[in-house]
Amino acid sequence: MSTQQYRAKIHVTLRPSVLDPAGVAVQSGLKQLGYEGVDSVRIGKYIELTVAATDPEAARSQVDEMCDRLLANPTIENYSIEIA
Repeated sequence: MSTQQYRAKIHVTLRPSVLDPAGVAVQSGLKQLGYEGVDSVRIGKYIELTVAATDPEAARSQVDEMCDRLLANPTIENYSIEIA
């Protein structure tokens, strides 16, 4: 079976129960700039990569494993994957 290239788009965010100091700092900065209506800023990561796989499900499985092993910290982070 031949492989194809699949583009994976990954969004990694801290779990809601984890304090986000960078988000707090950005929220504070926005308020100092006069943006009073901004609440609950959360900062995350966006990762895009290309993976070779036999089908989209195999690509998603590979990327899911990559996230669990390196790209995200499953203890404190959530992630979502989009395969194109």
